[in-house]
Amino acid sequence: MLNKLIILFMILSNAQHEIAQSMNVFGEKLELCCNNPKTGFYRDGFCNTGSSDYGTHVVCSVMTKEFLEFSKSKGNDLTTPNEAYSFPGLIPGDKWCLCVLRWKEAYDAGKAPKVYLEATHDKALNYVTIEQLIEHALK
Repeated sequence: MLNKLIILFMILSNAQHEIAQSMNVFGEKLELCCNNPKTGFYRDGFCNTGSSDYGTHVVCSVMTKEFLEFSKSKGNDLTTPNEAYSFPGLIPGDKWCLCVLRWKEAYDAGKAPKVYLEATHDKALNYVTIEQLIEHALK
């Protein structure tokens, strides 16, 4: 457990040096996605990304039962807590910074959750179009 905490501390300590510029898909300052549960690759509440974020956790989405089941069917169970990653397990209604390629996969399957655009990092636009995100925007 201590080793896991040390690793997490090292990741968070280096985060300020690795985090990509924090702009949303509109080219404005990235807004907070969620503090409860604490989301983001860096667990700072924002969908920040950087060189350590190989999953590109940049799409702020509201979880649905349908999406959580879809993700689990693809091998990524987001409902089960994992203390090693400070991951509480998600339930429908939670906001979470999703990997952009998982969101795209769900979009292609007709199961994409709604997106909070102002809290979605502009790096998402390297993988999906603004039109796809707007189609699923929270209203």
